Amino acid sequence: MAESVLRARLAEDGLDGLVEVDSAGTGGWHEGDGADPRTVAVLRAGGYETAHTARQFHASWFDHLDLVIALDSGHVRELRSLAPTAQDAAKIRLLRSYAADMADMADTGPISEPRRASGHGLAGDLDVPDPYYGHFAAFEECLEMVETASDGLLAAVRATVTARTVAMAHAPGHDTDRHQARNPHSPRQKESA
Repeated sequence: MAESVLRARLAEDGLDGLVEVDSAGTGGWHEGDGADPRTVAVLRAGGYETAHTARQFHASWFDHLDLVIALDSGHVRELRSLAPTAQDAAKIRLLRSYAADMADMADTGPISEPRRASGHGLAGDLDVPDPYYGHFAAFEECLEMVETASDGLLAAVRATVTARTVAMAHAPGHDTDRHQARNPHSPRQKESA
């Protein structure tokens, strides 16, 4: 669900060619399966893409990712346990922490870090509850949470992409024509979320 929403937000903002988005679970129990039919129905009703095949996250992926978004604090713990380095663990963020930042943007400017709760940055109030065992309405509520948080995440990604683009444009010896001729889908030129 979060992957579909973020992909749509990036496309609307014109960043889809600069940012890669993918999703994976922390466990492999649904690997190879499509999305839950209730998720598909909610996404379709919202006008989002529904194609999905489940797979499991691998520690080796940290090396090429700029940001790893988790939907609940349990996922954060599992992902941190997989992170090969402290730098990799620092890439992990709760999705809804970006929703909290939307209210703070007027005071702090562009989002560079999501809001941290007390303790280790984990808080149940920032979790996106798993709707799997609930009623259909739980899937609709989940989508609302994901949409709200994705707006904040988009703002953070946009600020990062803009800052990197400006820095590259001002770098000594920057060859604008050569840069524009390169494939925009090259992994080294894209942000990853």
